[in-house]
Amino acid sequence: MKIVICMGNRNQYANTLFMKLHIKFAFTFFFSLIFILFSCKDDKQKSAIDKSTIIVKSDKLRSKNDTTPRSVPIINISDTMEFPNIVLCIKDSAINNVRLSQKLAKIYGIKLAEFIKKNKLKVTGPPMAWYKTQKAPFFFEAGIPIDKKPKKLPKGFIIKQTGGGARAIVAHYFGPYEETPQGYAVLKEWITDEHKSIAAAPYEIYVSDPIGKDGQPLDPYKVQTDIVYPYR
Repeated sequence: MKIVICMGNRNQYANTLFMKLHIKFAFTFFFSLIFILFSCKDDKQKSAIDKSTIIVKSDKLRSKNDTTPRSVPIINISDTMEFPNIVLCIKDSAINNVRLSQKLAKIYGIKLAEFIKKNKLKVTGPPMAWYKTQKAPFFFEAGIPIDKKPKKLPKGFIIKQTGGGARAIVAHYFGPYEETPQGYAVLKEWITDEHKSIAAAPYEIYVSDPIGKDGQPLDPYKVQTDIVYPYR
């Protein structure tokens, strides 16, 4: 695995990250998923949903004795300030990785998108997610950053907030999504080596749109996922 540790200017990183969190990405992601979910009908629609594995985790974590060849991701690490966000989330669970992928597609592309549009909210960044575990069954909170808190939330919707001056170690991950546990492992090792402690639950930011202009999945090594560990 390729790992690069960057300890650059925090303000510069925050400005760069803000530019990446452009509203255009968020709606491109929404419309890509909506297209996948509704471009077909009946059996064809079911087939399309089954193939909408944009975000796919492995059901089981690899054991230390597993010698099966694995894909090698690129992981760049930055020590920075946690970016402040108000995140509109839906809390859910999935029995396996297939159901997780399907549920995330529906949450991001339909449920959150419709609520945001109906309540005239502004999207301020790409999709985010918090996972209780990295193996099945998955318990997660999937959300989209917005400009303000809604006055009223439907059942099952919650608001999470990030930032507030906290420091964070971030893994800018490029590679097959099912190998993201490697990114988590690198961050945990950094926290241990630097004698730090975790300040809040880690989360993922899907910085890059995984779908190309042609509607096909991009090379995973061109897709960026940020894994964020707030620490103290």
